[in-house]
Amino acid sequence: MGEFLKAQITDFMKEEDGVGVIEVVLILVVLIGLVIIFKDRINALLELIFKQIDNQSKEVY
Repeated sequence: MGEFLKAQITDFMKEEDGVGVIEVVLILVVLIGLVIIFKDRINALLELIFKQIDNQSKEVY
């Protein structure tokens, strides 16, 4: 009985290994899709942030 349960747990763990890789790939696909969709907004936001950093750094010097 103990060996059977041990074998079942081992088989379950081996079976689930691929699921983690698939999940990571799907998350990356969604993130890349969001970046492509909102590319213009992200660029505008980053430009604004870097302009503010530049202006504030000029005040320090």
